[in-house]
Amino acid sequence: MASPTMTTATVNSDDLSLLSPERLAWARRKRITRRIWTFVPVVTFIGIVAVWGIAVALLKIPGYLLPGPIAVFERIVGDWGYLWDNTQVTLSEIAAGFAITIVIAIPLGLLIAESLAARQIIYPPVMLLQLLPKVAVAPLFVVWLGLGFESKLLLTILMTFFPLLIASISGFQILDTRLLYLTKSMGASGWQTFRYLRFPAALPVIFSGLKTSATIAATAAIVAEFVGANSGLGYVLLQATNTLDATMVFAVLVLLTVIGVVLNYLVELAEFLLTPWQRARSN
Repeated sequence: MASPTMTTATVNSDDLSLLSPERLAWARRKRITRRIWTFVPVVTFIGIVAVWGIAVALLKIPGYLLPGPIAVFERIVGDWGYLWDNTQVTLSEIAAGFAITIVIAIPLGLLIAESLAARQIIYPPVMLLQLLPKVAVAPLFVVWLGLGFESKLLLTILMTFFPLLIASISGFQILDTRLLYLTKSMGASGWQTFRYLRFPAALPVIFSGLKTSATIAATAAIVAEFVGANSGLGYVLLQATNTLDATMVFAVLVLLTVIGVVLNYLVELAEFLLTPWQRARSN
């Protein structure tokens, strides 16, 4: 009996009737398994919350040390107006910093990958900038730019820039040079080679850098607000810590977790839409 080697990506739903019973059953099992795995993160999250609540109840942990999930949820609902106002501040810092990073880092990565001069002139200062401890220089941003939006934006860009730049350089260098020679011999222009070969080949690596930078963006905004701010979730978290308000601390942590998860899924959605060949390969 032949092993089922045909994937569902090679046939559409109308062609399933042409498969042998063994291959059809294998394709259906794979589709069901894939759908089940999509619910695993949700089940894992529910399990963590359940263990958290049960541990607090059974061990009788005081609320000022570890509040239960119900108390945290009630605090989020009760102080939603206050939390939402500060969430918008943090979201604006994350979104603006991440967007500017994308606009600068990806083209710069292409330039460094393509040009030896750029690699010799631009890359060493960028590497030196990466070696600087970002948290240590963050107070300088407050001195130079004050407690407003600009200092938070600058630190967010600084912390998210390098991972995406490295991913972009690696992505644009990943293509086999023999393919470039082949397209050139076939008369393809530089733009056609970039549009249909070089950029699609780089996208999976670039998106891995985007996921890393998206995660760092939320952390960077919070760290910047720790250093100096009068609004934002980092400011709320710092104030709650100073007053030993554990419930508010956990409420902010929950919101930050939600922001991080949403950012990650937005990047994954963009990858899903822009790399259809990756979907076909994973099916």
